[in-house]
Amino acid sequence: MATLVVVGSQWGDEGKGKIVDILTEDAGLVARYQGGHNAGHTVVIGDSEFVLHLIPSGILHPKKRCIIGNGVVIDPAALIEEVGGIEKRNIDLNGRFHISQNAHLIMPYHLALEKGSESALGDGKIGTTCRGIGPAYTDKMARLGLRVADLLHPEFFDQKLRANLQHYNTVIRALYQQEPLRAEPILEAFARYTERMRPWIADTSLLVDEAMTRGENILCEGAQGTLLDIDHGTYPFVTSSSATAGGACTGLGFGPGRVDHVLGVVKAYTTRVGSGPFPSEVHGELDEKFRSIGKEFGASTGRARRCGWFDAVVVRYAVRLNGLKSAALTKLDVLDTFDPIPICTGYRYRGKLLSAFPTDLSVLEACKPVYEEAPGWKTSTIGLTDFDALPQEAQDYVRRLEDLIQTPFSLISTGPARAQTIRVSDPYR
Repeated sequence: MATLVVVGSQWGDEGKGKIVDILTEDAGLVARYQGGHNAGHTVVIGDSEFVLHLIPSGILHPKKRCIIGNGVVIDPAALIEEVGGIEKRNIDLNGRFHISQNAHLIMPYHLALEKGSESALGDGKIGTTCRGIGPAYTDKMARLGLRVADLLHPEFFDQKLRANLQHYNTVIRALYQQEPLRAEPILEAFARYTERMRPWIADTSLLVDEAMTRGENILCEGAQGTLLDIDHGTYPFVTSSSATAGGACTGLGFGPGRVDHVLGVVKAYTTRVGSGPFPSEVHGELDEKFRSIGKEFGASTGRARRCGWFDAVVVRYAVRLNGLKSAALTKLDVLDTFDPIPICTGYRYRGKLLSAFPTDLSVLEACKPVYEEAPGWKTSTIGLTDFDALPQEAQDYVRRLEDLIQTPFSLISTGPARAQTIRVSDPYR
């Protein structure tokens, strides 16, 4: 059997939720390895739509086991609310949902710090969701963080919280002119959270290892996308964790030699949320058309996504960084009415043609896209499940993208529902 890592190959929002949901059918364990509740994975099952933020979308399959790994930062209130929403829809999590004892907690002062920081940056703001995720990762690296396991030791939790508040209240007052936070209400709230979360807390690295030893298919799910990775993305306009495939190993606790296949999810065009360079971005009526047809609004925040044409330079970069063996193409049907369809094949920088993605932000900001045009197909592809049933122009478009990114598509999505998918090959095999 196989361990499969699924990553976003652009700036996130590629449709990973649906792809993970499909791949869960053959998985024994589904594991989320990084990020926080700033992620939003939308899954459509029949007439029902589910939006998940922390819990792997595999949880929607009865009897499948799901874990949140140590690489994720957890806001207990958000997690408990998400679990409650799922349970209200008659999905039983009992005995099949676990969170890592080593995952770090998002604390109330993290939210205050992020909101204050973003406000102070003004026009230079990063464009975060202000949910405390960045400051929680900062504390993790500074060795100041509180972890899930600390909830089980109230005296230690109390001491550490008060020490952190003494430090951060000074910052909150002096820099951001906000009211300081009191320890007692936080302790009371987290005591309630602990009782709710206690049955879920586990050594999830051990659970993953045991599943691998049993020969189960393991599906590792990332949030965001390659271009938002803290090390390899368009820094500083990035997330605060390792969104690339390497993050699966550190965020779940297993060695890289146990990864069998890395699959990149690729949207048939490009979007990004927040600030930062975006070479193939379009504006005006074209931007609105993409957004309207593709429903390009954040699942977590509702923010409008910036839209643009497919950027092969970006995806080739993701192929190289993640070692992609195959890709899943999503939202092909959104392009049904576009004609022609430009494809960004390179960048022009100060008269020089670039085929590799420039990681220097000052260079990237000055790059202009170089396009070739593909003819549109001007007919509906929604719900098609056979590649040969696609219009010839759509088949040619897909093949051209494969050629440009030098990676085959194992899945092609032709709509939001599970069944609206062309299955070309099995990533587990």
